[in-house]
Amino acid sequence: MSRKGQCLDNAPMESFFSSLKKELVHRHRFGPRKQARVAIFGYIEVFYNRQRRHSAIGYQTPAQAFTEMSWKMAA
Repeated sequence: MSRKGQCLDNAPMESFFSSLKKELVHRHRFGPRKQARVAIFGYIEVFYNRQRRHSAIGYQTPAQAFTEMSWKMAA
């Protein structure tokens, strides 16, 4: 994704995948692949974006932060 020495541009994705693995994947045993896809989709869309608060964005959910940014940009 970037040149050597620029390690911070992957940090948000590495943090997300770490949270996903700790909070969902390592706690469940999945049967078929479809079951895993549904569980991961639910984790991302229902929990991670709409309920889980993030310290990096002022302890808001990503959905709240996006709405707030949209209002600020429109004004």
